[in-house]
Amino acid sequence: MKPTALVAGNWKMNGLASSQAELEALGNYLRDGDTADCGVLICPPFTLVASFAANAPEGVAIGAQDCHTNKSGAHTGDISAEMLRDAGAAFIIVGHSERRADHGEDSALVCAKAEAVLAEGLTAIVCVGETEAERDAGKTLDIVLGQVAASVPAESTPENTVVAYEPVWAIGTGRTPTVEDVAEVHTAIRGALVERFGEAGNGFRILYGGSVKPSNASELMAADNVNGALVGGASLKAADFNGIIDAYRK
Repeated sequence: MKPTALVAGNWKMNGLASSQAELEALGNYLRDGDTADCGVLICPPFTLVASFAANAPEGVAIGAQDCHTNKSGAHTGDISAEMLRDAGAAFIIVGHSERRADHGEDSALVCAKAEAVLAEGLTAIVCVGETEAERDAGKTLDIVLGQVAASVPAESTPENTVVAYEPVWAIGTGRTPTVEDVAEVHTAIRGALVERFGEAGNGFRILYGGSVKPSNASELMAADNVNGALVGGASLKAADFNGIIDAYRK
């Protein structure tokens, strides 16, 4: 059975208290438009998780962008999955390429963070993806499948874990791989999940991320084994994000 799609917005380091207006506008689009056959998620910065969760429109889940591996402790500036659950988060992104690159996070740490997410009864969105140099060297599948193997916890199920494929060279650049390229990687990820988790591997949602916008969403979301999108810049404005959700409206 094909997994129910998820369209997730990663706001990254953007958003102030006034951004509640965009969340409200998104709720208006969802309420007034045709029903979309997908889940909808917004992951704002930590400062907005609690207020967004308290005021989320019907049909919009709220998540966070990262967490620490520990529940608590002497970790100045960090935040735990338990704290985020307490604030109202239902999902937590781990292993985003910007965390891997800017903070030196490897797959072992990403897996530990994902395990912390699962321990709190939340859903982990585990990100994987290759750099431009790795792609040019023909290593895309080796890199991506290696990250899937090392970053996805053994305790993962289709209910508590989502995998997001984001080619690093396509994030925020306006460049996107072809639909065929996306389908090839997603199908390979699906195969790896089935090999590891058996039939349950067919139930995991595999999101595509990397310069997804209203103009290309329908084509990308129709690719084989693509079960939604992890959207960056285009999720900051409700109108743009709704245009991506349109890919799942009949």
